[in-house]
Amino acid sequence: MTETQMQLPLYRNPYRPGAGHMPPHLAGRKDEKEEFERLLDQDTVSQNVVLTGLRGVGKTVLLETLKPIALQKGWQWAANDLSETTSVSERKLALRLITDLSVITSGVVVSAPAKPAVGFVPMASMETQAPLTYEVLLAVYNNAPGLESDKIKAVLEFAAQVLRPHGRDRVIFAYDEAQNLSDNADRDEYPLSVLLDVFQSIQRKGIAFMLVLTGLPTLFPKLVEARTYAERMFHVITIGRLTEDESRDAIVTPLTDFPIRFSEESVVMIVTETAGYPYFIQFMCREVYDVWIAHVGSNDVPTVPIRPIQLKLDQDFFAGRWAKVTDRQRQMLWVIAKLDRGDEEFTIQEVVSRSRVLLPKGFGASHASQILSALADQGLIYKNRFGKYTFAVPLLGKFILRTYEPPNELELPV
Repeated sequence: MTETQMQLPLYRNPYRPGAGHMPPHLAGRKDEKEEFERLLDQDTVSQNVVLTGLRGVGKTVLLETLKPIALQKGWQWAANDLSETTSVSERKLALRLITDLSVITSGVVVSAPAKPAVGFVPMASMETQAPLTYEVLLAVYNNAPGLESDKIKAVLEFAAQVLRPHGRDRVIFAYDEAQNLSDNADRDEYPLSVLLDVFQSIQRKGIAFMLVLTGLPTLFPKLVEARTYAERMFHVITIGRLTEDESRDAIVTPLTDFPIRFSEESVVMIVTETAGYPYFIQFMCREVYDVWIAHVGSNDVPTVPIRPIQLKLDQDFFAGRWAKVTDRQRQMLWVIAKLDRGDEEFTIQEVVSRSRVLLPKGFGASHASQILSALADQGLIYKNRFGKYTFAVPLLGKFILRTYEPPNELELPV
């Protein structure tokens, strides 16, 4: 570093790639936010929300930006991630809901006699004024008769009655990574079905508790599979790629108060390489910014080091997923990437036909179906409601084409 460079002020990198990290500037998503705001105006909640899209499109970030919109409209906000442990049992789901609801209810003081509590909470626990804490809600749950769904309904109905006089009875339960929630018939546990049953029941009673679920494209089909009425219960907001103008906005706007600007050539290159996916925009801009700032104070004209950035992205984002794929699965993914519309939708028949052209030993329909099912379980492929498939990881096809070439002679198990 030269003496001139050492005297220059240090500027932190404004770009923040990462799972759920709020970008320095949220580009686009105006339509999605307006759509959500309209749903907040429901007098009686009949439409819950599913935010869905591929990894890297900014679902978690968008969910965070919806919170202040809801709060301004007078809604309370209870939020969390749905980890796989939540799917273990119906009781685990109940404890998740109670825990998140208690954040809102703990600010409300309940005094005896509180009629909603009779029959659910031991009166000794309600003899004096006390906040409606997690422990009180849990007591309601434990003392309610019936199945797990009945117990959860009792808690939510009780909380709604207590919150109503305070004007805090409109509550959004917002859950990220909701595709993790599933039923398990082998263990006789149905947390996903219970969640849907409970909210449909309390909403029919006029209780304004709304579900906002965020997840991969597999989420909505899973909801409908669990309960067919979920198709009418949810409004799906699909989060796609940014437009070219929105991508430019995400690249350029964060540098407004910074000492450097990306050249037009660099901006065009970033827009092209990232294909409108917010995560990749943040990743590439972070790397380019570091190169640019290193040249401040010198006469050098920096260029975008595309190949090194691609290699780093491959290692950080794709390599872990690719390492878990078998050789035969890799060949199928390569065939998919070679399809004319591989980055969009494709059918089993298209994969089978193309594989017989590209590979010494192609795939049969049955075998292709089995492999696609396995890849779906790994989160690399998903099947939509119309029987078509697509990559579940953005730009996976480009990664495969630049890093993998199948062997000429196959010596692999069928």
